[in-house]
Amino acid sequence: MVELVGTRPVETAAAPRFPDSIESRQSWIAAGVALALLSVSYGSPLLVVVGLKPIEQDLGTSRQLVALAGALTWVGTGLGGILMGWVAERLGIRRTVSFGAVMIAIGLTVSATGSIWAILVSHALLVGMFGNGALFPPLLVYISRWFDRRRGTALALISAGQYIAGMVWPTLFEHAMAEHGWRTTMLGFAAVLVVAVPLAALFLQRPPEAPATLGFTDAAGRPRVLGLRPNAVLAILAAAGFCCCIPMAIPQGHLVAFCSDVGIPAAQGAAMLSVLQASAFCSRVFWGWLADRIGGLQTVLAGSACQAVAIAAFMTTQDEAGLFAISAAYGLGFSGIIPAYVIAIRELFPSREASWRVPTVLFVSMGGMAVGSWWAGALFDHFGFYAPAFATGVLFNLFNLGLVGFLVLRQRAAGGLRAVSL
Repeated sequence: MVELVGTRPVETAAAPRFPDSIESRQSWIAAGVALALLSVSYGSPLLVVVGLKPIEQDLGTSRQLVALAGALTWVGTGLGGILMGWVAERLGIRRTVSFGAVMIAIGLTVSATGSIWAILVSHALLVGMFGNGALFPPLLVYISRWFDRRRGTALALISAGQYIAGMVWPTLFEHAMAEHGWRTTMLGFAAVLVVAVPLAALFLQRPPEAPATLGFTDAAGRPRVLGLRPNAVLAILAAAGFCCCIPMAIPQGHLVAFCSDVGIPAAQGAAMLSVLQASAFCSRVFWGWLADRIGGLQTVLAGSACQAVAIAAFMTTQDEAGLFAISAAYGLGFSGIIPAYVIAIRELFPSREASWRVPTVLFVSMGGMAVGSWWAGALFDHFGFYAPAFATGVLFNLFNLGLVGFLVLRQRAAGGLRAVSL
């Protein structure tokens, strides 16, 4: 198979689209293991989401500061992904993810000491940078190298680990915190990570070698992607990811607290968060299937449009049944966006650059998750309700649609570029 930068491979009646596919039974084993790893590791950021009010009340601090811990986890994960992607290229995926699991466990143990500063620092550095940063971005790059025909489906599958975590852990965390407190719950989950993640990592094998890659140049021989300089396209993708992740973070980071503030019990709020994540999980395979057919950029555009409608709907009701319905619709809309960014990068840039281009876009996108989570808490502390936060989310989503729409238009005009070996 030959991978083209800046366009989709062309199908002909005389030859199959992927005559020399790298996909195999081992590809799906690797994807299944990665799914299991992320289903466990992604429980760690949810501890401060479910424990937002208990931690706030126990430590006598502001909601904004507790929400900042979740925000710093996203920033740390994105920044750590750039570093740990480099480490995974040299030491291997097994050692990288095992190291990450231990770091998350240490971070949760430090957080359980009960100081707000310990929570902030440990979530930024241990749970985020050296923890989840060693799992999520490197695993996305790793799995993308096992697939060519169904890369979108595979990436959607393993990214669904975030939503499996969202379905399983919030309700368990809420019950555990009610019975034993948030500190003991953090320590218990740390023990789960130390045992489960390194054990699963043993099943990860070395991916197949990347095929030869072609690129595009202009008349002067300069490399071009969609008729633009490669790093300019990467910057636009990163900015779009930042703008779409701000609204993405608001319901995920504040839904339980929002429900409690409007008179809905915390247990129902945790169940609503689980419904949101379950809906996202169920729809993610669809988005992956769609990306395999229309490409990553157009899938990002479609998913972002759906997310914009759903985030605006949160401002329309405080009814429990209505919020359950909106949460389900929101999960359906946003679930395919992040994997579609990874697919777009793999379609537009050479495979050898994936280990730093993918984590770079994820880092900026997770910065958006961080800003969205913290900003929603700051707006709540100022106004006393969440409507301004949801309105801000809608605006950023519109900016995102403009940036992605620009790249989609450039993609449609990129067929005349000349392909040369890179």
